[in-house]
Amino acid sequence: MREKGMTTIALKKINRDKVYQYIYQQKETSKLQIVQDLQMGLSTVSQNLNELEADGLISRNGYFESTGGRKAQIIRIVDDFRISIGVGILKDMFHMVAVNLYGDAIATETVELPYENSDDYYNVLSENIERFITEQNYATEKIEGISIATQGIISPDGTSVTYGDIMGNTQMQLSDFSKRLPYPCHLEHDSKAAADLELWNHPQFDSALIFLLNPNLGGAIITNHEVHQGSHMRSGLIEHICIDPDGPECYCGSHGCLETYCSANALKEAAGMPVKEFFQILHNSPTPTLVQIWQDYLSHLAFAIRNLNLVIDSPVIISGYLAPYFREEDMQELLKQINTGSLFQMTEDQLLVGNHGQYTPAVGAALYYVKNFLTPVGA
Repeated sequence: MREKGMTTIALKKINRDKVYQYIYQQKETSKLQIVQDLQMGLSTVSQNLNELEADGLISRNGYFESTGGRKAQIIRIVDDFRISIGVGILKDMFHMVAVNLYGDAIATETVELPYENSDDYYNVLSENIERFITEQNYATEKIEGISIATQGIISPDGTSVTYGDIMGNTQMQLSDFSKRLPYPCHLEHDSKAAADLELWNHPQFDSALIFLLNPNLGGAIITNHEVHQGSHMRSGLIEHICIDPDGPECYCGSHGCLETYCSANALKEAAGMPVKEFFQILHNSPTPTLVQIWQDYLSHLAFAIRNLNLVIDSPVIISGYLAPYFREEDMQELLKQINTGSLFQMTEDQLLVGNHGQYTPAVGAALYYVKNFLTPVGA
């Protein structure tokens, strides 16, 4: 009897998950549609809908247009039933985002705060996260977790930063956040988070190359529908590919790394002005000097894409801080330069631009808890 009872409970849980996942995927549906598509009995579907609604997971508001009979009620998930908070930590600031169950960034904020490995820093950061949550009027039980994306290689067990020369955060620990915040916490590399976001936005891609054009360059590789991190969590570190041994010195101590040509900081240094100002002039009253700087930037980026695409034959996604500044004509020029002198031609549909800009790592990090919530138990 005990075994039979447990089996019945498990079956009810499976059916409940199926109904919820179906509604989630459809975004809007009706009771009859669920019955037909899941091939469940009407009473089973009705019972699950009643339970899901009572638990606050779904809502039934409004009606579909009549097709001749009684209007069907519109059923949706409650997309803010749980909220995931993403934090993207940079050298001089950090970004915060609130993400709903569809992965939409529904609130964002940037706080200027130079990083330092100190109690004061982690206290201020944690206080700002809690303030951000309070100001958005999110109840504590709504918060699924806090996921932190930072520049630096994360240990395989996710508890610490093992290499962080850009920010000097090699000693950063997951516990620096978890002991100060009353929520589950997660730590990951910002490039990994960016790749997770692009994979979420492009689920049809089995493989892809991600160029994270942030103040410091980052990269990631997607293979077999997962972010490839490698044996020592170092896959995708395209920023340290050397393209000129006699080039500028990189923060890593080597010369001519892609970081020194294709990061937002490299563009800022070449232009002698902030990136935002550079593009304002470039797009409104361009000078020959600025046009050449941009052409040189695109040329180096095209060189990297062309060569890396020979290693991973896949779509390429331009992501991060600089992505919103890329216009259609820039993408056409980039594609042209990629294909010039290339044995294999890349097509327009293989070169894409991300749409979350500077908040990309924070949004991508927040998806960690969204996916955890949406994954059925035992899946």
